[in-house]
Amino acid sequence: MPQITLVFGFGLVVLGMLSYFGTGQSSVTAMIPAFFGAGLILFGLVAMKDRLRKHAMHGAATVALLGVIGSLMRGVPGLLSDAPFRTATLVQLTMGIALIVFMILCVRSFIAARRATELME
Repeated sequence: MPQITLVFGFGLVVLGMLSYFGTGQSSVTAMIPAFFGAGLILFGLVAMKDRLRKHAMHGAATVALLGVIGSLMRGVPGLLSDAPFRTATLVQLTMGIALIVFMILCVRSFIAARRATELME
């Protein structure tokens, strides 16, 4: 799971960079996906150590949950409004969906780890 965390983290960094440089916007808010991606990368790297994996992965899941809440709170109303569709809305929805997928993978991994521990006892 640490490798998957790194992949999602790098993906969000790329999304943030594309949002910032690709749209010509000079607002730091366009980099928000990159900030969440950096958090996932940090937790993914910490999770490479076996003794820290459980805590790091729970931290990564927390970062993902906060990212889902934040991105969808802005993205969904933007999608449902009568205003013209903006690139920012697309970026927010993309980030939210990617983090939902990541959280599903985390929960599945947590369940599998729990079952493996129970079998060993």
